[in-house]
Amino acid sequence: MIDDNFHFGRGDERNEHGVFSSAEEAIAACKRIVDEDLKNSYRPGMSEAELYETYTMFGDDPFVMPIDKADKSITFSAWDYAKERCKAFGFSGTEG
Repeated sequence: MIDDNFHFGRGDERNEHGVFSSAEEAIAACKRIVDEDLKNSYRPGMSEAELYETYTMFGDDPFVMPIDKADKSITFSAWDYAKERCKAFGFSGTEG
């Protein structure tokens, strides 16, 4: 599932990205979505903090919703992942 940070908390803005056969596949898809948002949001001269703020304000916020809603073992935070990716980005205009 994907929430839209620009419309945070509005379930009517939620989209289904797909159904995956494993948690690992679902998390990998979430990471690709975040990476693509960061790459598209980056502007020359932007700081790590500015990129992260732009992501949290306007980027997609993917998350994993297990079929068994009682399964709490699957965890992924797009915001935590984005913060780590911003550190690795390098700010040279290409993903790091």
